[in-house]
Amino acid sequence: MSETGSIAQKFVDKGYEIKSFGESVDVTFLNTCTVTDGADSTCRNHIRKAQKASPEGKVVVAGCYAQMEAEKIKAMQGVDLILGTHEKHKVFDFLDSEEMNQVHIDKSNEFWGAATTEADSHTRAFLKIQDGCNYVCSFCIIPFARGRSRTISRENAIAEARNLVSKGFKEIVLTGVNIGEYESTSGERLVDLVQGILEVEGLKRLRLSSVEPNTITKELLEVLKNSDKYQDHFHIPLQSGSDRVLSSMRRKYDTYQYRGVIALVKEYFPDASIGADIIVGYPGETEDEFLETYKLLQELPITHFHVFPYSKRKNTTAARAESHIQPEVKKARVKQLIALGEQKLAAFTKIQESRQAEVLFEREKEGYFYGHTSNYLKVRVKNQGTNLKNQIMRVNLNHAQGTTLAGEVVDL
Repeated sequence: MSETGSIAQKFVDKGYEIKSFGESVDVTFLNTCTVTDGADSTCRNHIRKAQKASPEGKVVVAGCYAQMEAEKIKAMQGVDLILGTHEKHKVFDFLDSEEMNQVHIDKSNEFWGAATTEADSHTRAFLKIQDGCNYVCSFCIIPFARGRSRTISRENAIAEARNLVSKGFKEIVLTGVNIGEYESTSGERLVDLVQGILEVEGLKRLRLSSVEPNTITKELLEVLKNSDKYQDHFHIPLQSGSDRVLSSMRRKYDTYQYRGVIALVKEYFPDASIGADIIVGYPGETEDEFLETYKLLQELPITHFHVFPYSKRKNTTAARAESHIQPEVKKARVKQLIALGEQKLAAFTKIQESRQAEVLFEREKEGYFYGHTSNYLKVRVKNQGTNLKNQIMRVNLNHAQGTTLAGEVVDL
C-alpha cells in the first residue's frame, strides 16, 4: 500500500488524475504481487480488464509478478511497459521515453522507501522502511522477486514520519518485507528508529507490521510499552505448529521459541491482539502435523488468523519436493483453521464488551462510521451527523456483533 501510494503521487505530480480501476484512462499502472498462484492469476485478470476498459490507453505492469514472469506478461495483448520491483519507482523514466522498450528488469538495486500519500484515500499511513529479504525460507519467492534486504536510514524514516503527520495522518504503520532485519541491513538499530518516530510531535498512533518472531526483543517491547502512542496489536508469523515442518521450511525458530515470544508480548501488552500467518498443506505435512498446528493455535492467544494453502513457487526448494498435498486436503485444512480463527476473534471481541476504547475512524458506510481500537478490533457507531473520519474518539463498546463492536461515542 505504501509503494502504490508513492507511485500514485508521482502521477499526480505529473498532472494525472487518479481514477478507479476499470474506468477509461490514459495509463493503467498495475503494481503486482506473486506470493501465491492466486496472486498471479489475479494479476493476469487485472491486465485483461485494464486492456478492455482502456483499449487506447497504456498498460504498465510492475512489481513482483513482472519481475518473475516478464516474458509471460510480454506475450499478453495490450501490455505496453513491464517494470521490475526496482524500476517501478522510476516509471516516468521509461513511460516518457521515446524509445519505450517494453521490458525493464534489474536495471537498479536502489531502495527509496515508500509512504502513503495524499493521492491515497487511506486514514492510516504506511511507511515502508525496508524491502527484500536475506532469509531463504524453502517456500518463499520474495528473495527472488524483491532481492536482498535494503533499508532507508533512520534519519530519512523519521523525516518521512514528520511529513506524514504534517499531512494530517494520525496513525503510522511501519512496514517492510522483514523489518526485523533492519539493523543487520542498515547498521542502525530498529529500536532507535522506532524511538525516534514515537517522539515525532503530533503523531498519535504507531503500529509495526509483520515482525519475525526471532527478531522481537525485550528492548523493543520496552520502548513500545513506555510510549502512549504504540497500539497493542502485533503480527507475528507462525507458518506451522509442527517443529519438523518449521525445520523443513527453514524458519529461524521452533514452536517452543514461538510460544516464548507470544508470552513475552502478552507480558508487556496483556490486552494485545496478535495476528499470525499460517501455511497449510506444505509438502509432506501429515494429518498429525496439521493437528499440531491446530492445537497450538487453539492454545495460544492468537486472535487474527491469516491462513494460506501452500502454493508452489518457481525456483523455491519446496517446489521441488515430491510429497505435495492434494488440493482438496489443503482446502479442508484451510477451512478448519479459518473457522477456528473466526471463533477466537469473536471470543476476543466479546471480552471487550462494556469497556471504553479510543477508536480511529476510517470510513462511513450505510449510516455508520467504522474504525479500529488500539488492539485492532473493528468498531461501528451510528452516524449522528458529525464527520468522524480521521478522528480519534473515545467510544463506549456496548456489545459485540460477531467480530465487530457496536458502540457510541462519548460526549459527541
